[in-house]
Amino acid sequence: MAKSLARHGSLGPEGILREIQINLLECKVCFETFSTQQRGRRPQNLSCGHVLCLECITALSHPLLRKLECPFCRQLCSVDSTSHCQVLSDLQELLLSRVPPPPPPLPPPHRANGGFTLATGLTCTTLHLHAAFGGWGTLINPTGMAVLGSSGTIMVVHDGEKRVVVFNLQGRKLHSFGRKGKASGEICYPVDVAVTPSGYVVVTDAGDKAVKVFTSRGNHVLTVKDSFQLPWGVDTDSCGQILVSDVQAGTLSQVKVDYNHGVLLEHQTPISDLQCPKAVACCRLTGNTAVMEHLTEVTTERQRCRRLRVFSKDFHLLYQTDSFSLSLLSTLRLNMSGLVFDRDGDVIVTDCNQGMICSLGKLQNGPVVTPLVADHLIRPVGLVLLNNTLIALDSGDHTVKIYSAASDTEPLMKQMHEQT
Repeated sequence: MAKSLARHGSLGPEGILREIQINLLECKVCFETFSTQQRGRRPQNLSCGHVLCLECITALSHPLLRKLECPFCRQLCSVDSTSHCQVLSDLQELLLSRVPPPPPPLPPPHRANGGFTLATGLTCTTLHLHAAFGGWGTLINPTGMAVLGSSGTIMVVHDGEKRVVVFNLQGRKLHSFGRKGKASGEICYPVDVAVTPSGYVVVTDAGDKAVKVFTSRGNHVLTVKDSFQLPWGVDTDSCGQILVSDVQAGTLSQVKVDYNHGVLLEHQTPISDLQCPKAVACCRLTGNTAVMEHLTEVTTERQRCRRLRVFSKDFHLLYQTDSFSLSLLSTLRLNMSGLVFDRDGDVIVTDCNQGMICSLGKLQNGPVVTPLVADHLIRPVGLVLLNNTLIALDSGDHTVKIYSAASDTEPLMKQMHEQT
């Protein structure tokens, strides 16, 4: 616990209390707050030392064998050997009278051109949650997401036995592929995923230090190895060329592949002066490429500074901004992580610490921070646009969440719930 809280040493008392509530006083499977008043929410010790709520222990255990695999360390634990975690209950009771006030509401969105444009003819100032699917077990610590064309087929990489899970837009699981491992066609530790215009699936495998290509049905096409130190973010351009960031090497690679024959044609490194580059996005409209760097410098709030750099189709630097510069333009303190371009070439970023999605507009005109989503998000790690919807991958509760500008969300949510 001391190690977990040490990085928050600059927080005030209320901030520390909030960190304790988030990191200690809620179940990390269902993300519900522990409670001694509700039997199902009581914190229970597993024999391995991890703590879950009683309801999750019951849901994850075998009804006859009364055993479960700890979702964190994979140790086999007996339900009968669990015990009430009294220390967390006592801590919760101690802090109950000192719950910090809720954070102030987000400032109203503002944009010089009238709002954020998802697609031609659709302009909005806020997005509403329409549906969410996945959840613990279906998805385990997901890290990346992509969409196959206009069909709405969603590819998610995660820590499951089969590393790539394929959903339709209604949330129904279609199939999965990429077994855990380092053999041909297997994936060790997936970080990100992209889909080419022709439908091939590209996965960055940090465990195997490789980029792996599959068909949409999961057939292995090609593995590009021995040229990466630690591949991370990935996207493809309109011609199907693969763009990969390498966190350790500080580079952005461009990989050209003959997908029909499974042959590597060319591997270039057009950018080699990046600092810990992670997320990558390519704009299909302009061909520009955006890269998110995690700099070693810290801001006044002791957070790592993030720098967003946008390059032309020929990889010349067009413009850049960073989290500190953005803090001077807005009351929001963005800790940028993921990114994507919309159809007009505007940049949209996620803040995985605060659970937010914001538009920065067209950076060449000067960034304008516009909040788009700030509800029902815990830790967004992936983001894609499809027609008039924004799809977010939330590793906080292991779900895929669909947002739209439509205000009447209940009919669609009911329809998707029935279909799942």
